[in-house]
Amino acid sequence: MKKQPSTLTEYLKTISDENRLAILNTLKNGQLCVCEIFPLLNIPQNLASHHLKVLKYCGLVECRREGTKIIYTRKENEIKHYQKLLSKTIQK
Repeated sequence: MKKQPSTLTEYLKTISDENRLAILNTLKNGQLCVCEIFPLLNIPQNLASHHLKVLKYCGLVECRREGTKIIYTRKENEIKHYQKLLSKTIQK
């Protein structure tokens, strides 16, 4: 698994998977547990967990434990950073 994305290209590779992009879009509405995410995306729970792990490893989501649940949240500052880089790149 790769380390946290340090370039725009690595960020784009991370979000190029449709499930990871869908997870990020789902988390736009607030924090959720994987048990709430996988039914919304109609994918198996283990696949959702895998993609959440990749997004966490890349620094795009963070999580915290609440009892037996792990709650995931988008890291808005990281996402905004890469959106700005993309915007600047496209404007060149």
